[in-house]
Amino acid sequence: MKLTLFSLVCAACCLQGCSVVSVADAVVSVTATAVKVGADVVGAGVDVAAAGVKSVTGSGSSGK
Repeated sequence: MKLTLFSLVCAACCLQGCSVVSVADAVVSVTATAVKVGADVVGAGVDVAAAGVKSVTGSGSSGK
């Protein structure tokens, strides 16, 4: 772990400032996209589970 961090720091020092910012921005964008996709998957799973519970318990609003 320490060797990887050391390698990243050395690589960052060798790059120009704008390159470091660009790489950091790309990492943040990829991470944000991964988090959004993960949240969408979890949300879809919750919707499917809720629909299953409603169909089993008959608590839908179709009978009103």
